[in-house]
Amino acid sequence: MANIEVKTSEHNDRYEFEVTVRERRSETHHRVTLRKADYERLAGGKTSPEALVSESFRFLLKRESKESILRSFNLTVIGRYFPEYEREIANRL
Repeated sequence: MANIEVKTSEHNDRYEFEVTVRERRSETHHRVTLRKADYERLAGGKTSPEALVSESFRFLLKRESKESILRSFNLTVIGRYFPEYEREIANRL
């Protein structure tokens, strides 16, 4: 199982996350952005922004390798690649 580390910084109307995914003696690094309005829509205050990002990476890792995950992206783009993302993430939180 992968170890997911999330570091957050806050900028006006958005969050920025530095995500490290460690698995099998290797790691990948990702830069993720998320507007605060999208955080509220996706998480509804049920969990922290960091937990949302961490769970989103778990969602992705069930579908692709850590090396296949984009290095820099907005969290909402996951729904373009995986239409079930928003429904499934809501159930996971």
